[in-house]
Amino acid sequence: MIPLTRKNSNYFRTRRDDKIRSLIINLKRKNEYLKIIDIGGSMSYWKRLGIDFLIENHVKIDILNWIDEELHRDVDEHEIFNFIVGDARKTEFSDMSYDICHSNSVIEHVGLWRDFEAFAHETRRLAPCYYIQTPNFWFPIEPHFWRFPIVHWLPRPMRIRLFQWLPLATSGRAPDYRTACNWTDGARLLNRAQMRCLYPDAVVSSERVLLLAKSLIAIRRDTQ
Repeated sequence: MIPLTRKNSNYFRTRRDDKIRSLIINLKRKNEYLKIIDIGGSMSYWKRLGIDFLIENHVKIDILNWIDEELHRDVDEHEIFNFIVGDARKTEFSDMSYDICHSNSVIEHVGLWRDFEAFAHETRRLAPCYYIQTPNFWFPIEPHFWRFPIVHWLPRPMRIRLFQWLPLATSGRAPDYRTACNWTDGARLLNRAQMRCLYPDAVVSSERVLLLAKSLIAIRRDTQ
């Protein structure tokens, strides 16, 4: 409904932050602290909500990433954050270990459909409330690699070749075939039907630009 600009990207971030604040404030918690697991996240993301807000609402956050280098640790003087290296498709935590499972633009990076299913199973298993955001496949602009619209709708072999032939990627032209394959397979965007299949107990809402669904957000229904 609004043009896609840097200003409007901030608008979407603010709207998402408001949704998460609402979840934190209104969710029934099991213990004194509200425990959140953020899959593929960072401290800077949560600092947008405000450290004071997290402290006032007694929030503790575990940030899980695939490799240690992805954690982007910062000084946590308030002891809110804990950093974990692990595979989001199969974690070590028991059922309902957390109050909220959160993930922002991660599921599209985990692999093939079986990996999507494993990721979705874990995010639904870990907490009674979950918030899962991902870019929408049917939005004409791919947010990860492509400079030009609709290219991500082309067949995979064609996208690989285009990465090699033309500087269509945000990083320019791929230097070799292997890089082109890695860029092509680095993100597999999902559509609404796939998100509804993966999260059948959620309401799947949209963030819209010019009437087009830019991204999809799944929140478990009983937390609406």
